[in-house]
Amino acid sequence: MALIEKKGTGWAALQIKKPSAGSWTEAYPELGTEPISYEDSISPEFLEAERQAIFKRCWVNVGRVEQVPKAGSYFTKELAVVNTSIIVVRGADQKIRAFHNICRHRGNKLVWTDYPDREDRGTCRQFACKYHGWRYALDGKLVFIQQEGEFFGIDKERYGLVEVNLDVWEGFIFVNLSPTPAQPLREFLGEMASGIEGYPFHKLTQAFRYRSEIKANWKLCQDAFQEFYHAPVLHKKQMPTPEMGQALSEAGYQGIHYEVFGPHRMVSSTGLVRAPRDADPAKPIDRLTRSGLHGPWDQLSGGTAELPRGINPTKSPLWGLDSFQFFPNFVILIWKANWYLTYHYWPLTPHSHVFETTLYFPPPKNAAERLAQETAAVTFKEYGFQDSNTLEATQSMLQSRVVDKFPLCDQEVLCRHLHKVVQDWVKAYHA
Repeated sequence: MALIEKKGTGWAALQIKKPSAGSWTEAYPELGTEPISYEDSISPEFLEAERQAIFKRCWVNVGRVEQVPKAGSYFTKELAVVNTSIIVVRGADQKIRAFHNICRHRGNKLVWTDYPDREDRGTCRQFACKYHGWRYALDGKLVFIQQEGEFFGIDKERYGLVEVNLDVWEGFIFVNLSPTPAQPLREFLGEMASGIEGYPFHKLTQAFRYRSEIKANWKLCQDAFQEFYHAPVLHKKQMPTPEMGQALSEAGYQGIHYEVFGPHRMVSSTGLVRAPRDADPAKPIDRLTRSGLHGPWDQLSGGTAELPRGINPTKSPLWGLDSFQFFPNFVILIWKANWYLTYHYWPLTPHSHVFETTLYFPPPKNAAERLAQETAAVTFKEYGFQDSNTLEATQSMLQSRVVDKFPLCDQEVLCRHLHKVVQDWVKAYHA
């Protein structure tokens, strides 16, 4: 939210320069400035088109390499949007592979524990089907058939697991469900990804994970986290003092920098740039743990003083965080204090999706660092509850179709971009 400074007895928003075009939106004329439709967020037919045009063709992030640290370690990922489940596993040769989670005998889900619809993780030497005992090696080859002699000339070489295209960027594991991806992963991620390469993702391995099913379209949730125009109003009561909340509400919000990279986009925002002074307002728990929404106040051990060129690209002294929105549904949000979050938005129905977020910190070296991380994690969850509750109210009224066009302000330029890109991909697929 907007950084503010006290001047006498009043508060004033710090001014932020906009591009020469006059606004962030007009800097990308292909986006237009007219009101937009949200039919793409309520139509069952459009969601079906998204499945085919986007989620079956795009590179999507499903996890990190730390989740498969040694040979035999695996996790499953439920991809309801494309009606499948996949296994991600590190093989004996240390190569990470992905397979559709289906036994080649009778189609049973291969890897699950107590509930077939829940994701699983663990370590094994082989994958064994619970139904008839067929077994598969870590590289997907079929190695054992129960009562093989009862079959009719079966060739095990033909019945290995169905492999999914997989690649890794900066420790992030991506899969592509197309048999022949249109682009290699690195090409798809493009210039925006190159700008943040070298950030110490591999050092920030202490993870706090949240997962929730939200009764709103996946794009509406992504919209909520790629604009901060709402923050001074929706999160007003979360400020340390009523006076500060009122001041932020009156000042509004101005982003430092917005940029579009093909189907991807980013925003730089203000944020906490130093630990508050003793005289500054802060919640008691924040002051006690030296942490809060903006993360731990003190420099984290294991972080870095040098940031890649794509982070805070304008080198603004007001900078606090960057949010990198990778098409279609993956976000990396990097804070100045050397911690980061990821968001994932997984469609279920036209009016529901699974929202996942993970907060990453360096492994804590003492109780104080752990408490600081815990405070940041639970504070984020409170803000997330506020956002998701509002989204469900939005979805319910969009479905009424009483209004069919909605104006967006300049701080919502990335929302405008997301919906245009989604619609462009669907149109290109149909064409």
